Amino acid sequence: MNLHELNPGDIVFAAITIVNDGSVPGMAENGIIAEQGTRGVIINTGHIEHDPASELMLVRFETTDKNLGPAVGCWYKELTTEATQNKA
Repeated sequence: MNLHELNPGDIVFAAITIVNDGSVPGMAENGIIAEQGTRGVIINTGHIEHDPASELMLVRFETTDKNLGPAVGCWYKELTTEATQNKA
């Protein structure tokens, strides 16, 4: 399935390890938000205001204790619809 066809509530997976760029409060900058293969749920989709071609998704990833972590903005290239094994 194409990522552009997904809606809030749909499941995605981290295509790469996603780290905090400093925009997630309460988490160390460069702290790991989601390892590659981590399951997440789409909260919303949108684009950068000054650049409508720069699309992103707001995602909450599953934590090790099976809760949902903070909402984070992800570029489409950082996500996949297929579950993969963590390659780390």
